[in-house]
Amino acid sequence: MSKKFTLNRKGVSELMKSKEMADLLEKKAKKIVEKAGDGYETSTYIGKNRTNVSIKTKSRKAIRDNNKNNTLLKALQQ
Repeated sequence: MSKKFTLNRKGVSELMKSKEMADLLEKKAKKIVEKAGDGYETSTYIGKNRTNVSIKTKSRKAIRDNNKNNTLLKALQQ
């Protein structure tokens, strides 16, 4: 009684690179940055296969804070 499932690869690819996906990821990344505090920023780009969002430090103080306290990891887990 199993039914055959065919994945629409072109549709999935379009979804992963869509503006809506970028907006969703940026929204989630901004929440993480808010929890982490000052000195963190996000960047977004659309790669070959999907939309990518990264969160990084933008000051020495934030670098030290993240190294000492794992701030980004903790903000991600909340």
